[in-house]
Amino acid sequence: MGSWVLRISLFLVCGVSGYVFAANVAPSPSVGVLGFFGGLILAALTLLVEGEVKKLPLRSLLGSLAGLLLGFIAATLIYYIFLSRLFDRPFLALPLAGGLYGIAGYIGLRIGLKKGEELQGVARKSAPMDFSNGASPKILDTSVIIDGRISDITETGFLEGPLVIPQFVLSELQHIADSSDPVKRTRGKRGLDVLHHIQKQVNAGVQIVDKNYPAVKDVDSKLIQLAKEVHGKIITNDFNLNKVAELQGIDVLNINELANSLKPVVLPGEEMNVKILKEGKEMGQGIAYLDDGTMIVVDNGRRHMGKTIDVVVTSVLQTPAGRMIFARPKEEPPRDRKEYYYPLDSEF
Repeated sequence: MGSWVLRISLFLVCGVSGYVFAANVAPSPSVGVLGFFGGLILAALTLLVEGEVKKLPLRSLLGSLAGLLLGFIAATLIYYIFLSRLFDRPFLALPLAGGLYGIAGYIGLRIGLKKGEELQGVARKSAPMDFSNGASPKILDTSVIIDGRISDITETGFLEGPLVIPQFVLSELQHIADSSDPVKRTRGKRGLDVLHHIQKQVNAGVQIVDKNYPAVKDVDSKLIQLAKEVHGKIITNDFNLNKVAELQGIDVLNINELANSLKPVVLPGEEMNVKILKEGKEMGQGIAYLDDGTMIVVDNGRRHMGKTIDVVVTSVLQTPAGRMIFARPKEEPPRDRKEYYYPLDSEF
């Protein structure tokens, strides 16, 4: 509410000031109205600039302000050294001074903004890789960053120790974000957004390390090498990386395993209410899903397609990739049958 009051006040002040200024320059009602609308446009531009400035990191903002100040100082020196002879001719001096200050200020602003971003990157790269104190560092791989759930986990505060993001992982994310494939480009941009969100979290100590291994070509191998060097753990949801790292004695935190362990425990004999969404692979079977995505194979559930029914759990199949529940309609008596195994990554 307070922000809207300030914005309305800004429009009123700029509008009235524009009207008064224009009326004093040329005492005419039409000129005053033009000045009023000019003030409103100035207020709108001010709010637009405010929105863009809010997006800038503090280091970049300070760098741009320092560059702008240096640009104005350079313009002042140039003006007084080379254009002092034009002081007695204001019709030439004022336009030249305005253009000079505008050009020098813009160049200084852009250079300061760029140097501020470079200083931010240098500060991150120069951070020492000292993880001797406290919990072991957690190294994020590309897949878990794109997945996005790591952001929610870090926000809860369950992860201890610094989150390490290698520079080669950032490079891979940028390469994906710049891909010509729209799907890959979207995934890459999502990963960069997730990293930006994690960096803003107060309880997440993010450290970007400029550590590379030129002799190692594969990103997964570089992650394993870095984990060995800093005695850290790799956070991933890549099944292959998980197995290779464990074979080499590296501790791995798999997001998929964490998600599966947090799913509610379902025991044979329990009742639940589900909606049959599609056919199963065996005759008469129907498929339903829990809210967390767990598949439920309902025996003789095909005839209830599109309906919500009560079912009784007959058995639960637990695999490293997830959980699958077998059930029967509640109104049907139990009978001996063999469950048909469904690969969890299959499509019906």
